[in-house]
Amino acid sequence: MNVDQIVLFSLFGALFTLLIWGRYRYDLVAFATLLCAVVLGVVPAETAFTGFGHPATIIVALVLVVSTGLVNAGAVQIITRTVVDGGRSLRSHIALLGGIGAVLSGFINNVAALALLMPVDIQAARKSSRAPGLSLMPLSFATILGGMVTLIGTPPNIIIASIRQAELGRPFEMFDFAPVGVVTALAGMAFVTLVGWRLIPERAATRDPAGALHETSAYLAELSVPDNNGLVGKRLSELDETATKSDVSILGLIRDGTRRYGSSRGTVLKADDILVLEAQPDALDDFRAALGLAYTDADRRELIEGETDGLTLIEAVVPRDARIAGTSAQAVGLHWRQRSVIVGISRQGRRITQNLRRARITPGDILLLLTPADAGPQVINWLGCLPLAQRGLSITRQNKSWLAIALFAAAVAAATAGLIPLSIGLGGVVVGYVLSGIVPLRDLYDQIEWPVVVLLGSLIPLGEALSDSGGTELLASQLVGLTGDLPTWAILAVLMAVTMTLSDVLNNTATAIVAAPVGIEIANRLDAAPNAFLMAVAVGASSAFLTPIGHKNNTLILGPGGYRFGDYWRMGLPLELIVIAVSVPMILLVWPL
Repeated sequence: MNVDQIVLFSLFGALFTLLIWGRYRYDLVAFATLLCAVVLGVVPAETAFTGFGHPATIIVALVLVVSTGLVNAGAVQIITRTVVDGGRSLRSHIALLGGIGAVLSGFINNVAALALLMPVDIQAARKSSRAPGLSLMPLSFATILGGMVTLIGTPPNIIIASIRQAELGRPFEMFDFAPVGVVTALAGMAFVTLVGWRLIPERAATRDPAGALHETSAYLAELSVPDNNGLVGKRLSELDETATKSDVSILGLIRDGTRRYGSSRGTVLKADDILVLEAQPDALDDFRAALGLAYTDADRRELIEGETDGLTLIEAVVPRDARIAGTSAQAVGLHWRQRSVIVGISRQGRRITQNLRRARITPGDILLLLTPADAGPQVINWLGCLPLAQRGLSITRQNKSWLAIALFAAAVAAATAGLIPLSIGLGGVVVGYVLSGIVPLRDLYDQIEWPVVVLLGSLIPLGEALSDSGGTELLASQLVGLTGDLPTWAILAVLMAVTMTLSDVLNNTATAIVAAPVGIEIANRLDAAPNAFLMAVAVGASSAFLTPIGHKNNTLILGPGGYRFGDYWRMGLPLELIVIAVSVPMILLVWPL
């Protein structure tokens, strides 16, 4: 190995280690690695940021906005509106909802597809009096499988198409992935529908973690300020230190029958003011005793909830890139910024009820939030979480459903026919959605998942540097050497299995950027057509079924399904074996060596 290769392999080793560790967010890790590569001279400074203008990066960002537009316009709800049926059998439900998820994932971002269907699935489970864990994992796997079918279904396909254009002069087109992807998705769906759900642990198959949060959520209560109490004349905010020590949340106060939530922190307390609080009973009594407050005659929860109208409980799940992920409600200022508090946390099926404001929130957690009734969706969006209750249709623009579908279909058709590049077509769709009001201009940039954009923009120059230094050739030669005298189809299967393994522990985008050039080099060494090896990488990078960290969809269902880290391989391992067994012959048939 030369010096550049040693430096790049060391950087990628550190990158992968940090991504697997998960202590720091993946976009920060990737960007820091890129900067190190520039400082060390293995990535030229003048090309360091070319990845941010790369077609793959632009297409991924545009797909996210288009996905939001289709949801806003009610185009997707047209399909899902009739899905909830408490009388449908579990297998029928998994087949129907999983099939819808797989189809949607072919045309909108597969994370968006799951985010839309997960509340529907949970509602159907509760209507059928069964645990959501029986169907959430099959739904997640179905949306991942569906992303294999088209170019825009998943970021790895977009990346691999762009690498093919750079290396071979022409990208994969919109439906080039379909012959292999459709057959693989159908085989995978058949497995999860007929067999896979039976492999889910009994613990997850018999519990509703989100529902259990309501049983242990803290009490709403009122305490009054007596005459001659030492608090008279102090500001409400001066009680925060004592409240924090007692694990009590001060929601606001009531004065002369007027309720004030969130906006009362600077209010000077008077005698007979009533504090509106959220706390467990023991903590509430500690707080009362510490400050010499008095109980009112309405301190029972059922009565208080009636008195403090305007507050509601909402369930939400925490994605990896949420504002609150890795920190606490107290640190992000949930109470004073959004007038809301966390009253319960479910983590992998286990309830957390103590020190909720200071508890460190992890991806996959379910939060039970107490929010102003008219601000619940805004609070969830601000936190970067996803609601677990079915979304109301009031936020959609039903009269523009077919316009949204028509604009998207026209762009796909034009790109498939080769009339315009896909990035230009999707850009036109975004402009159309903004001009028609389907995606409000004020919300346009909020719909782009910027951490993914930064990840792509950072990794693309690193991947190109590894290829230019001969690093991919070295990896390809090592893999060919390890496979010995195996036939070419077997080496193809090994490449897919190795890519799958990486995708189970790394971001699938990072996996595709590294593995695709290696696939091309292996094909060159074997004097075989590279298309088959690129397709093997595409399938492998999209097949992250063994862990909750390999794909964002798997993380999203971790809390709502009551799963644990080691639960995924039970269904995921046989599914990955099925994917290899089905997709390799299809690749050889459609893309001959």
